[in-house]
Parts: sequence; structure tokens; C-alpha cells
Amino acid sequence: MKFQKIYSLEEIANIINCEYVGDANFPVSGMNEIHVVESGDIVFVDHPKYYDKALNSAATIVLINKNVACPEGKALLISDDPFRDFNKLTNYFKPFQFSNVSIASSASIGSGTVIQPNSFIGNHVVIGENCLIHSNVSIYDYTVIGNNVIIHAGTVLGADAFYYKKRPEGYDQLLSGGRVVIKDNVGIGALCTIDKGVTGDTTIGEGTKIDNQVHVGHDTVIGKKCLIASQTGIAGCVIIEDEVTIWGQVGTTSGITIGAKAVILGQTGVTKSVEGGKSYFGTPIEESREKLKQLANIKKIPEILNKLK
Repeated sequence: MKFQKIYSLEEIANIINCEYVGDANFPVSGMNEIHVVESGDIVFVDHPKYYDKALNSAATIVLINKNVACPEGKALLISDDPFRDFNKLTNYFKPFQFSNVSIASSASIGSGTVIQPNSFIGNHVVIGENCLIHSNVSIYDYTVIGNNVIIHAGTVLGADAFYYKKRPEGYDQLLSGGRVVIKDNVGIGALCTIDKGVTGDTTIGEGTKIDNQVHVGHDTVIGKKCLIASQTGIAGCVIIEDEVTIWGQVGTTSGITIGAKAVILGQTGVTKSVEGGKSYFGTPIEESREKLKQLANIKKIPEILNKLK
């Protein structure tokens, strides 16, 4: 998430009421998660296991719960609770905006686009030309939709990320300040849910077609001309490259990559990254030919045991 202007380190520290290490005028231009940070971004870290990763990332401002040596060319924000203060920053720079109308006045809708009754279009949403939005679709704030997109009834774009920190009193949610971005010529079925990024974008690439009842987690990037069948659940921070086919009831773990033109057969559990250009099946996932051979051999076990008697 990029800020509308450059802030100083001291200004950011004052917002969250914390100490800082570095030049008071050190420039701060945004905030992001570790996998998408750039120079000028704030990243937060609250566990020693990940200190080095955060301090050595592309982020130049690290919100951290220990006063450690500051890497050259970077700055620190010292907080007793970085998770809480990252939420404070999200709420400060992108607070929830109430709406009491079906289509927000700040929304931009292109020519030829049809929006069926009972749909909700949130603040600062951008919808391109010649789209068809069926009834009871909810499009949350800041969502961007390209041209010639079809979205079927009951789909929700832009709900919060499923991202929580366990506290003694329960689970504390990490606020989502990102977006959903739908490129041109995408088709989205009925009752799909596509969560916005925590600070970045959840992106559906040009020409991709998504069946009914598919879930796409936060910050996932789906490439061009993919096919994703019904009841598939894609976790957060997944990269699905171009022309991937995913059949029904597939589930993935987070933070993996599915290579271009891979085919994932139905009911597969994608437990790790897989290369493109191959067909996969099973849980844990394997190349489909190998997995099917294993299943065939399992069926032979009774026959083998009988021969040993």
C-alpha cells in the first residue's frame, strides 16, 4: 500500500507513538508485507525467527519489537507490539468508509456496463467497459475491474484477509488495506469469494475463467487464461502462472507457486510448489501418472498377500 505522499520517519513514529532509530526525516512512502516490500516501505516483524528476513528485505523501514542494530540505509520503528501498530497504520491511511447507497458516488463505471439489482459497489471502485455484474454481487472499496468482465450472482470481491495473531484473549485480526484487481475478459462464477490483499493486490489475470463456489485468498496472483473449477480453495500469497488448469475441489497451502500450463486434477491437495507443463494429482501432490500407478499397485496388495499364504 503506497501513501498519497512521502512521510518522514518521525511523522510515522508519532502516529503509532513509538520510538525510532534513524534520521527523523528518513522517507517513508508505504507499507507492505514481507513478500512484496519495496524501498520506502514499512514491514513489521514480531518474532526473533523472522528478524533477519525483515531486516534484510527490500523494506527500508522495519517495525520491530526489539532495539537491534539498524542496517545501513534503513530505519527502525521500535514497538512493544508491531502487529497492533501495523494495524494502526492501516487504519490511519485507509480507514473503513461507511456507505449507505448501493453504488458509491466515488465509484467509476465504464460505458456499456450493466449492474443488476441488489448489487453493492463500494467506495472508489473502478469498473471498466462492457461488464456484466449480476444481482447480489458485493464489490468492496478500491476494487479494480477491467473491461468485458462477467461476475455472477452472490460473488464477493474484497473481503478481509484471513490473517490472525493468537492472543491470550483470542484472535486478533490483521486489518486489510489492499485491493482486488480483476483484469480484462475475466469470468467469475456464482458465490465466489476473492479476498483483498493485506497491503497489496489480489490479482486475477486477463482471460481467466473461474467456476462457481471458488475461494481465492489474500495477495494471491492468478495469471492469464487460467481455468479454475468449482469448490477450489486457493490460500493466500499463492502464485498461479499463466494457462494453469485447476479442477474441482482442489485445495492449496499458502505461499506456493503453480507453474505455467500445469494441470491440477480434482481433489488434489497442493502442498508444495509444482513445475509447469505437467499434470498432478493426490495428497500429498505428485505427478498424476506416478500417483495413479501407486493407487493401482495398492489394489494388488490383497492378491500379493494371497500368493504368500
